[in-house]
Amino acid sequence: VQLQASGGGLVQAGGSLTLSCVASGRTFSGYMGWFRQAPGKGREFVAIINRSSGSASYADSVEGRFTISRDNAKHTVYLQMNSLKAEDTAVYYCAAGLGGSYQEVDYDFWGQGTQVTVSS
Repeated sequence: VQLQASGGGLVQAGGSLTLSCVASGRTFSGYMGWFRQAPGKGREFVAIINRSSGSASYADSVEGRFTISRDNAKHTVYLQMNSLKAEDTAVYYCAAGLGGSYQEVDYDFWGQGTQVTVSS
């Protein structure tokens, strides 16, 4: 499975961005997640979605501001980010795994990352 993330950019605080992650290669079922890594910090969980049921979970820091969704026909997962804050600045990665974990070690496939910069 290959993952291609896109949609990052520079946005002012309070603004919005939508990230996309397109999956290609062999058919994959399970979970898709978004993680992020800010400068000087480790990678942290952001959101996860079950590709079949559409059920989703979020980190406390983004709950109510970010929405993860999927379009299985397009093999794409989205992360709609609203009310962005300076602390959301990071490289965002999409990942695919089977277990629905919040831990990056449990994900088998990763996209290349897309930079999101929020100016205050």
